[in-house]
Amino acid sequence: TVYLTIDTGSMSQVQLIADTLGKHQVKATFFLANEKTVNGDYSLDDAWAPLWKRLVADGHKFGSHTFDHVYFRGGDVAGAAVRAKPQFGAQAGRGQTWNQAQVCAELDRVKTRFTQLTGSSLAPLWRAPGGFTTPNTLRWAKACGYAHTGWSPAGFLGDELPSHSHPNQQLLDRAAKNIKHGDVLMMHTGIWSRKDAFAPMLDPLIIALKAKQLCFATVGDAGY
Repeated sequence: TVYLTIDTGSMSQVQLIADTLGKHQVKATFFLANEKTVNGDYSLDDAWAPLWKRLVADGHKFGSHTFDHVYFRGGDVAGAAVRAKPQFGAQAGRGQTWNQAQVCAELDRVKTRFTQLTGSSLAPLWRAPGGFTTPNTLRWAKACGYAHTGWSPAGFLGDELPSHSHPNQQLLDRAAKNIKHGDVLMMHTGIWSRKDAFAPMLDPLIIALKAKQLCFATVGDAGY
């Protein structure tokens, strides 16, 4: 079993990803943040409700990626606090110091908005933007009901790397060769900086992994 996870991005590839997953009857785990999209809006705006409802109906699972895609790369600070830097929202680009209540509230903002859009709730999962966790963020998120999900080295599909130095075929070949049972795979709904989107490679990748006798499950299933 392998676990395909998909983080919110520019949303330029989300329809193709949804169609590909449906074609192969593969279930994925999406980690949601309210990110700017290629349509000029944000991924948790009302206009995206039909897409999220479709993915709910298709049986996918959803976790929090922090509402404003907040980076915790600054680490913990004294006094039970953590350095936080939102990428989007009213405080975008401003370094801040957050306590436990603020971290939990940020995770819960996604849950509240997702329920408003779909009538469904999140799984008790979160992923820190960039994978930057700290002892405090992990402990606090667990206390407010969220287990963190990272990704496996082989499961880093590379869709956020420059396409001129990491072409799609190279990324596909590497993933098909190295991914093994138990790996957590990670990609995005679209990356602004990549010239040649990786999402068209999802179809041959699924075919290649199934040919290796690997099956797919959402995070939390199959004993993960």
